[in-house]
Amino acid sequence: MTILERLLQHDAWTTRALLDLSAPLSDAELDREFDIGHRSLRRTFSHIIRNMEGWCDLMLARPQRQRSETSIAGLKERLDVVAAELLALGRSVTEGKREDDCFLDVLDNPPRHKTFGGGLVHVATHGMHHRAQCLYLLRQLGVKNLIEGDALGWEQQHTGHPADSQPSV
Repeated sequence: MTILERLLQHDAWTTRALLDLSAPLSDAELDREFDIGHRSLRRTFSHIIRNMEGWCDLMLARPQRQRSETSIAGLKERLDVVAAELLALGRSVTEGKREDDCFLDVLDNPPRHKTFGGGLVHVATHGMHHRAQCLYLLRQLGVKNLIEGDALGWEQQHTGHPADSQPSV
């Protein structure tokens, strides 16, 4: 597994885990406003996933998709679709050694060229900041047993590699 695959898969897994923890919350709780970031849990999750979709569409040179579904189930569906697309794109870019090739960001004014490597890393790291906000909001809403969401914990759970395995170097 490449570093990029790890970043993209950890990003999607951690976002999904927080969505799962949010599933029992009422609409009123999901939409409760706080003085942080995008102000509510639902809007923060929507922003994370909309960002993934937007960058994926830009890098694939296709029109921006419509993003209307904001229920927890709908957000999970959108996340699953875009996470698979980004992982396939990341693998294609890596296999083709196209990390330094450019795509046109038509949403910039004026449009600007950006590298695929930079775009993919941006997507993989962008959600981290907002997931920290989600964790704070979940705590404020009284949700218990929150995950840490760190990459090493994800890797151990995802790959089955024990945390105390012998170094290979």
